[in-house]
Amino acid sequence: MTTLHTFSCLFFFCSLLSAASIIAKVQHHNFVIQETPVKRLCKTVNAITVNGMFPGPTLEVNDGDTLEVKVLNRARYNITIHWHGVRQMRTGWADGPEYVTQCPIRPGKSYTYRFTIQGQEGTLWWHAHSSWLRATVYGALIIHPALGSSFPFPKPDRQTALVLGEWWNANPVDVINQATRTGAAPNISDAYTINGQPGDLYNCSNKETVVVPVNSGETSLLRVINAALNQPLFFTVANHKLTVVGADASYLKPFTTKVLMLGPGQTTDVLLTADQPPKRYYIAARAYQSAQNAPFDNTTTTAILHYRNTTTTSPPITASLPAFNDTNTVTSFSRKFKSLRNVVVPKTIDENLFFTVGLGLDKCPKNFPKNRCQGLNGTRFTASMNNVSFVLPSNFSLLQAHSNGIPGVFTTDFPAKPPVKFDYTGNNISRALFQPVKGTKLYKLKYGTRVQIVLQDTNIVTSENHPIHLHGYDFYIVAEGFGNFNPKKDTSKFNLVDPPLRNTVAVPVNGWAVIRFVADNPGVWLMHCHLDVHIKWGLGMAFLVENGVGELETLEAAPHDLPVC
Repeated sequence: MTTLHTFSCLFFFCSLLSAASIIAKVQHHNFVIQETPVKRLCKTVNAITVNGMFPGPTLEVNDGDTLEVKVLNRARYNITIHWHGVRQMRTGWADGPEYVTQCPIRPGKSYTYRFTIQGQEGTLWWHAHSSWLRATVYGALIIHPALGSSFPFPKPDRQTALVLGEWWNANPVDVINQATRTGAAPNISDAYTINGQPGDLYNCSNKETVVVPVNSGETSLLRVINAALNQPLFFTVANHKLTVVGADASYLKPFTTKVLMLGPGQTTDVLLTADQPPKRYYIAARAYQSAQNAPFDNTTTTAILHYRNTTTTSPPITASLPAFNDTNTVTSFSRKFKSLRNVVVPKTIDENLFFTVGLGLDKCPKNFPKNRCQGLNGTRFTASMNNVSFVLPSNFSLLQAHSNGIPGVFTTDFPAKPPVKFDYTGNNISRALFQPVKGTKLYKLKYGTRVQIVLQDTNIVTSENHPIHLHGYDFYIVAEGFGNFNPKKDTSKFNLVDPPLRNTVAVPVNGWAVIRFVADNPGVWLMHCHLDVHIKWGLGMAFLVENGVGELETLEAAPHDLPVC
């Protein structure tokens, strides 16, 4: 009897596995990287695009599907593609950051990214991870529930991806290269965009303004993505309530708001019911700027929510957005985020890390002319974590060096805490702390390690809201606050019941955030500020997560077509 019961259970389990394998699909896509004439703001520029599209193609998959995306580089720049927020379990070779998990795809060469979506549903995105190419090389990655599963909320009548971007009337690569030469901050953007279009508040943009059609009474799922290069953004729809149901491909306890704030890299899923008089309503986004006295693009991008049965030809109803420096609204919004259900948060911590994040100033090298030191007071802008300004290698990727045992590419002495303890958010920080050391330093974690990281903003040069993104992982944001983190007082604020699961955390300006995760994905994983100017200046580091025991805890072998440096 026991044998028969065991056999029946095994047969049932195998049948489930077989059914799952039949349902899950392998999707094949081709991305051709090429120059494409794109006209915006009365001017045509040759933008780097995927398949001639700006933004690039939206990929739609179901949880459990496998993606194989062949990237052929027909442009003049090296490039890689990052699948932002995808866990990449054991497939770190497909993660994409240049010189971290791969060498770049050279002009004329190709590389196929192969990975499986595992246990993720919602909205993610993909983008270039080389220089500033992601200014135009990006697109949505929509993960629907596995076949046979459903949303944890009533199925919406329609779904629309709204990708927020940033546009320069110039070549973005030239913009960052000029800043690198001069040591100054790069020129700000000329416009923000929604699905690639600035909207009718800008010159030469009225006819192409994005229109989102709805029927009265319908509920739409809006998938909002901040793909802007350097700017956190407020987002709203005039006269409509937004019910937040997910973020970064994780479900949340629903809550209603009039405005969203997304840091670059973050996504937010909201339900909108078309319950207003049938007219036209502005969808709008503009900057949240927390760094004092720093120049920024203070324009507003728009799209139009258009009720199909409207007969009006009058202008769209105006949207109201917070002031650019409204940190109170940001704080109120972020503190509403809770996971849909109670979750298993690591309670016992093996690695308790404390990382400062912020800017800095490099003294002008003696052999540099003055025009190469145009930062504050004749310096060059820089940035760091724990006083280490991250330097990418150029001859090998970090993952390649780790897997092949190549010496001299990196060290594993990234500090677990700042080398000097100081008043991180004070106004009188010693100038001796403004200049970080440069290095390619990694922090090593054993497989299965339970990790807590306090991310502490600093007021060196200026404090700022930093969107910190961790590749290869989601993490629980258990707390955030302002001032200097105090473990004696602030630990009591930790939410260890239903904290939100994210891949990018907006560390509050002059404040801190605490995240927790289990190191269950072997490889080399970049952690960095998703303001691209800051990663260029060195605001990043990487974790080296060792293999565990057996095949399922071991990084897969490198693919045969991995690009060479």
